[in-house]
Amino acid sequence: MTTTEKTGTATPAPDIEATHFDVVVVGAGAGGMFAAARLAHKGYRTLVVEALDKIGGRASTDEIDGFKVNNGAIVIEVGGITEETFAEVEAPFDIRMPSPPILYSIKGKTVDVTGGGWGFLLSKLTRQGAKLVSGLGAARNDSGLPEDEMSTAEWVSKYTTNEGVHGIFRNMCASVFAVSSTELPAKVFLTYFTRKSAFKKFGFHPGGTIGVWQALAAAVERDGGEIWMSSPVRAITTENGAVTGIRVHHDGRDIDVTSPVVISDVGPAATVDLVGSEALPEAYVDEVRTADRPCSMIAVNFASRERLVDVPGMLSFASSRRLAYIAAFTETCPEMAPAGWNLYVGGAIPEPSVGDFDSDAEVALVLEDLREKIHGFDDRATILSIAVTRDEWPPQRAVSGFDLSNTTPIEGLWNVGDAVKEYANGGTTACAETAKIVVDAVAASYPVPAAR
Repeated sequence: MTTTEKTGTATPAPDIEATHFDVVVVGAGAGGMFAAARLAHKGYRTLVVEALDKIGGRASTDEIDGFKVNNGAIVIEVGGITEETFAEVEAPFDIRMPSPPILYSIKGKTVDVTGGGWGFLLSKLTRQGAKLVSGLGAARNDSGLPEDEMSTAEWVSKYTTNEGVHGIFRNMCASVFAVSSTELPAKVFLTYFTRKSAFKKFGFHPGGTIGVWQALAAAVERDGGEIWMSSPVRAITTENGAVTGIRVHHDGRDIDVTSPVVISDVGPAATVDLVGSEALPEAYVDEVRTADRPCSMIAVNFASRERLVDVPGMLSFASSRRLAYIAAFTETCPEMAPAGWNLYVGGAIPEPSVGDFDSDAEVALVLEDLREKIHGFDDRATILSIAVTRDEWPPQRAVSGFDLSNTTPIEGLWNVGDAVKEYANGGTTACAETAKIVVDAVAASYPVPAAR
């Protein structure tokens, strides 16, 4: 990258092509696609640029031996901001809900708590469940929420030392927030589960999670937008404190795309690098660097001829070394596997889930859990892949409760995605929420240009 590119001059070099869009979205992950679909539907001439050769980013899907294996997010919320987005942009929302969506493995038995709520779940674990339910009830009021410094594990310890209860809370934190209960603020957990949708309804896409983003991509293109794949961004260009566009390598050549609005879905740290730290206030750069603490996750994708887990959707555990859940995809989406096969994933959070850890040792603990939970796992299951997502390719770029603002000091430049979530949210739902907030801000400050 040249100095000229990093400082953001708006004048293209003689050998650089140039074009113009109303809005540029950098990154075709969840946040980027939600934003692009909304913008294009509002009438903005929208360009999405993506460095990879497939859509979805850290919530996409790989084809492995005929199986559709998700490489990140596996479930999509139904009935919330995600489904609302699809309705607003008139895109098909092909999500199939298992019934019940989640079961719990408690003391060797599979328990369905549908309709029973927290009280029923906790009563299966401890006689002290009523105290915890009382604490959850108190959290519905601001005065009942703990201080920011208290972790979820510390909050649970106020009521019980029961290992099964701690296991349930630990694995809920892992499943929703991709972080352990010792690292997630209790205030975040309680706010989510007492005031937000809390994934009461969710399901799987029959094409794998990539199918969600493919539907939004089709909507973007239908509404006049463009999506450039295999097109890494060289720089986000600025002038006098305002964004002027991007320089992108596309179709074998560098192109300067001018635009008054750029929305980045690559995370604030990467956005700073693309802008160039010298073009940003030092305090903001320091804030971004300090907050760049990605989570980590381990996923073991496996298949079998015979049914290994007797659940329609997800199974969460009260007792495990690391394993938070097993998801059974082909119960509702047989299209995700070749005929006659079952497809599963075991998801886990390492210790620590933020910072460095021994990947080999942590993967070994997850495999021990799978062998313990599934009789004859080594003989009956075929492991398709083991993915450790961390560092620059994490399940979430920031621990919920420690997110940065979606705004930047550069006029016309915003961030979307899981590093700028609203308080107490997580996953693709959080990405849909940040996208709506940012698109509304764009619409308020940059009206759709008059008809061309």
